[in-house]
Amino acid sequence: MPPTSFRAVSLLGLAAAVLVLATTGCSSMYFGTMEKLGYAKRDLLVKRVKSARKSQEEAKQQFKTALERFSEVVKLSDTELSAKYAKLKAEYDRSETKAGEVRDRIADVEDVANALFKEWKAELKQYSSKDLRAASERKYDATRARYEQYIDAMKRAEQKIGPVLTSLHDRVLFLKHNLNAQAIASLQTELTSVQTNTASLVREMEAAIREADAFLQTIAE
Repeated sequence: MPPTSFRAVSLLGLAAAVLVLATTGCSSMYFGTMEKLGYAKRDLLVKRVKSARKSQEEAKQQFKTALERFSEVVKLSDTELSAKYAKLKAEYDRSETKAGEVRDRIADVEDVANALFKEWKAELKQYSSKDLRAASERKYDATRARYEQYIDAMKRAEQKIGPVLTSLHDRVLFLKHNLNAQAIASLQTELTSVQTNTASLVREMEAAIREADAFLQTIAE
C-alpha cells in the first residue's frame, strides 16, 4: 500500500475511534485521544460552551415562535382553525426537539469542564515555583467560580423548559380534540398563563446566554 494511502487509512481509523469514544461515554479516553490530535480540554470546553449558547438562543426563539402560534390559534374562526392548529403542533414538536438539544449541550459542557478542572487541580501540585503555583491557583479559582455561575444559569433556564412544554402540550392536545369555536373561546383565558411561563423561560435563557458570554471572556483572558 502506498504511504499516502496508509496515512489516509490511519487517519480514518483514528477518526472512527474518536467517534466511538465520544458516543459510548468513555470521557477520559475520548479527551486523551483528542489531546493527541491537538485539541486541549480548554479548547473543547470553549467549543461546547459556544454550542450550548447557540442551542439556548435557538430554543428561546423557538418557544417565542410557539407562543405566537398559540396566540394566533385562540383568535381564529372555525374555518381557519385546522390549518393553524397544524402549524401550532409543528412548532410544539420543534420546541420539544430544541429542549432536548439544550439538555444535551449542558451535559456536554459539564463532561469536558469536569475533566478540565480535575486535570488543572491535579497539575497544580507539579509546580516547583510557589509564585507560579499561586498565580495558577488564583486563575483556577476565578475560572471555576465563573463556570459555576454559568452552569447554574444554564440549569435554571433548563428547569423552566419542562413547565412551558407541559403547558403547550396540554393546549395543543386540547385543541386537537376540540377543534371548534367553543373550545377556542375557552382557551382565551389560558393565553395569559402561557405567555407568563414563556416570558419567564425566555428571561432565564437570556441570563444563561449572558453568563456563557462572561465565561468565554474569562477563558480568553
